[in-house]
Amino acid sequence: MRVGFIGLGSQGGPMARRIVEGGFPTTLWARRAASLEPYADTAARTAGSPAALAEASDLVCLCVVGDADVREVAAGQHGVLAGMAPGSILAIHATVHPDTCRELAELAAPKDITVIDAPVSGGAPAVQAGRLLVMVGGPEEAVQRARPVFETYANPIVHLGDLGSGQSAKLLNNLLFTANLATAHGALRLGAELGIDPARLGEVITHGTANSFALGRVVAAGGSLDQLAAHAGDLLRKDVGLVADLAAKAGVTAGIELGAADATLGLMDRRR
Repeated sequence: MRVGFIGLGSQGGPMARRIVEGGFPTTLWARRAASLEPYADTAARTAGSPAALAEASDLVCLCVVGDADVREVAAGQHGVLAGMAPGSILAIHATVHPDTCRELAELAAPKDITVIDAPVSGGAPAVQAGRLLVMVGGPEEAVQRARPVFETYANPIVHLGDLGSGQSAKLLNNLLFTANLATAHGALRLGAELGIDPARLGEVITHGTANSFALGRVVAAGGSLDQLAAHAGDLLRKDVGLVADLAAKAGVTAGIELGAADATLGLMDRRR
């Protein structure tokens, strides 16, 4: 399996390196030449365009930021769909709207190219430990063909169903994380008002039944949302907005989960 990888950021970069180290012939492309320099010590090749990368690949993985980036790299004039051969697979690791994946699948189908969505969660430490979570949607046959590549950096790899289901699961994960931030922040604030040191309360709760990843991030930031607002606020706002759109289109009434997530985003807005 020849692999092409685009999106060499803080998470995608380690993923690409694990693929190369796993022995898969790998081609990389990046908008900036500097992004390719860290891979000069590997067996990875580089391409001059997304289309050229695709010509050398059986599986193309996109780990760019958002919907517009995915569309540009996949369907642009020199995008990967222009270079992919019949029978190849496009895996979208970015967190995007499920409809974006379906739109690309419609463009890819006449060329006999299969699109699967495979958003990830866990960050660079999980990649390096081979424990990244991959949530996959798409045809079983394509998922199984891509699985050995995903296994170089991921465990578990969860196939959730049809194309778009991986994105829906990732968005729901991020919605719950965002909602948990508000309740964690609120509990620490309430504890402080009741005379309990937030750091000590955080130590207690992280060892108790109310522990959560979100709580750990708030405790690590000293009980504040400022750092998360600066580094992840825009991404969380994007993902909560995508979930709200999915719910609206499905005719689902927003519940406490969306209300709590909105509360988190409101707190982050006041810290800008």
